[in-house]
Amino acid sequence: MRRKNKITGKTFENIEIRDVGAEGKAIARIGEQVVFIPFGAPGDIVDVIITKHRRKFLEGRIIRIHKESNMRVKPFCEHFTVCGGCRWQHLNYQQQLKYKEKQIADNIQRIGKISYNYKLHPIIPSPETIFYRNKLEFTFSNRRWLYDNEINNKDKINDSEGLGFHMPGFFDKIIDIHKCWLQPEPSNEIRLSIKKFAIQNGYSFFNIKKQEGFLRNVIIRNNLAGEFMVILVVFEKNHEKIVKILDHLHENFPQIKSLYYIINSKKNDSLDDLEPLLYKGDAYLSETLDDLVFQTGPKTFYQTNSRQALNLYNITCGFAGLTGEETLFDLYTGTGTIANFLARKAKKVIGIEHIEEAIEHARKNARLNKIKNTDFVSGNMSDVFNDELIEKHGKPDVIVADPPRAGMHPKVLNQLRKAKADKIVYVSCNPATQSRDIEMLSDIYKLTAANPVDMFSHTHHVENVTLLVLV
Repeated sequence: MRRKNKITGKTFENIEIRDVGAEGKAIARIGEQVVFIPFGAPGDIVDVIITKHRRKFLEGRIIRIHKESNMRVKPFCEHFTVCGGCRWQHLNYQQQLKYKEKQIADNIQRIGKISYNYKLHPIIPSPETIFYRNKLEFTFSNRRWLYDNEINNKDKINDSEGLGFHMPGFFDKIIDIHKCWLQPEPSNEIRLSIKKFAIQNGYSFFNIKKQEGFLRNVIIRNNLAGEFMVILVVFEKNHEKIVKILDHLHENFPQIKSLYYIINSKKNDSLDDLEPLLYKGDAYLSETLDDLVFQTGPKTFYQTNSRQALNLYNITCGFAGLTGEETLFDLYTGTGTIANFLARKAKKVIGIEHIEEAIEHARKNARLNKIKNTDFVSGNMSDVFNDELIEKHGKPDVIVADPPRAGMHPKVLNQLRKAKADKIVYVSCNPATQSRDIEMLSDIYKLTAANPVDMFSHTHHVENVTLLVLV
């Protein structure tokens, strides 16, 4: 029988928070052991209870603050510390930017194993730090998360329905969100109206454990013009119920220009293999980026911070150093946003993406903007990005890569070595895997510059653009 660790559950008093770690948690020390503590700020003097004892570190929770750090500000959201998002609201924004820059430098040095000098440009602040997102997904549940005061209340709780975000660590619990500060209005009004209408009309909320209930998810998208798209996800086909609730939205929110629904009878929430059905309005929202127009559909990937996206792409373009004579490969092109943006300054751009639907959108966006020097290829990146592709389109002068959080497959990295483009511009939302990949390319590429971009204010997440030059 494993003996219970004596330190778990123990309280330590007057502990000083010293730093912020890569995952956004504050860092302190108890003796020689590192303690990771959520919602702390460097300079805090706190009492901490140990919640977990790992082999190399401890995890703790603040139970009392004796002295507040001068970095602290008052959190603006009532769901702070419970909801899984915006976990840096207690840090002033300038400090958030400082620790994101530090995260980039630390990852490059520790994981990328780079000790030589490279140019680390100052992080680009977000033009807006609240209501900056253009897409949110909410989940229905008939078993919402209960707060401590509700659990301790002897009165029976009648409102068990919730519409909001997953409680961190619980796949079957939903935090009922009253006001979210991430997406501009009428996002909150739309969500609350859906919930009120559903309860008043007896619509059942989904139970993921029992796999029953009618309403599963709602996705709300918007553009900078203030137009909205709503995608309602239901568990079963019931035309009367679907029509009734979508008509309610259509009649009450003129900002909604596009209404979809999706029937998802699967055990998981993935929508990749399901068809969105247009009920009313336009098939797409249009978003303007510089002098280009991009159409976004119900499943289209588009950078979630629309205003900051232009800064991100301008940095990418600047690092690429295009003169109009280059052949450029855009790996993980998605709907071709970067490819079409850069095509104006390149001779030819080849975009590669594994999702066929995304490639169709990329081609449509190219036609929409009268761009004729792009070509888009669909297929698994590690299979399609090969010698035959290079032979067909020519050796790339510049390669831009914007992979998912997991980074690039070893086969893709090997092909990058074989392709030997003069430059690789590596865009990433995960500096850790980005630094890992840079280290794996370090035998033939040298990191010369990095520029972080704050796409996700009040979180520890940061986008980073790096320039690798062939040596």
